[in-house]
Amino acid sequence: MFNLLRMDLYRVKRGRSVYVIFGILLLCSVVIFGVLWLLATPGGQETALRIGMLSPEELGEFRGLLEGTDVLGIYRQTSLDGGMYNTLFGIWFVLFVCMDFQSGFIKNIMTLHQNRWRYVGSKLFAAGIVDFGYLLGHLVFTLILNGLFGNMVPGAGWRETVFYLGYAWLLTMAFAALILFACVLFRSVAAGTLTAVLFGSGVLVMTLYRVCSLFHMGGWLEYTIYLSLATGPERYASARDLKVYLVGIGFLALYTAAAGLLLKKRDI
Repeated sequence: MFNLLRMDLYRVKRGRSVYVIFGILLLCSVVIFGVLWLLATPGGQETALRIGMLSPEELGEFRGLLEGTDVLGIYRQTSLDGGMYNTLFGIWFVLFVCMDFQSGFIKNIMTLHQNRWRYVGSKLFAAGIVDFGYLLGHLVFTLILNGLFGNMVPGAGWRETVFYLGYAWLLTMAFAALILFACVLFRSVAAGTLTAVLFGSGVLVMTLYRVCSLFHMGGWLEYTIYLSLATGPERYASARDLKVYLVGIGFLALYTAAAGLLLKKRDI
């Protein structure tokens, strides 16, 4: 598996898509920070008045926009809570995995490595490294942006940050396993991308949640990947807060097993 992983990491390093997706993520953060600065800070509101973005009557509506928010909260809101991160990360992973099927290179891989679990493990290990790099790099970029915009919000403690990053990585890796399963099942970039958008953005989950809530049956959806990431705690307060870790581990194991079993049963 380590030979496969080395090859996958080489492809990651040489490919453009991993850098393009990360650049889009950072650009979105800059835009969101800029909008928050204009709406919620005194200096920004003066600028917004000058350029006609806000009227004097609207100023009071946004003054409390950042109250009770710290850097970790901004970090969540700019990408993870709304599903933007999972969508972008999922699209990259679709392109990365489906390239093997689209090019026919999967046949060469399976000829050399007949144990197909190694293929699944290699892809998820590579995704895990990229995922960790994305999450950590985006956090550092958020800290830099906060400083550049005059420390709009206070910093967060390292315990809260580690606790949140831990389960965010697990949940996003569970999502990567779902994408891998979809790629093995459909072997299509279009179908994989649709899966990434529908599940990553929360469109499918939230639609189902609203329908089920009409019949008071929406509670079970709180244990989905999307809602666990969107509504999970920012800090550890009790053992109940560890359920997000269990959701991440459970779905990661489930989709990994499903992808491996499907790959073993289907012809390449």
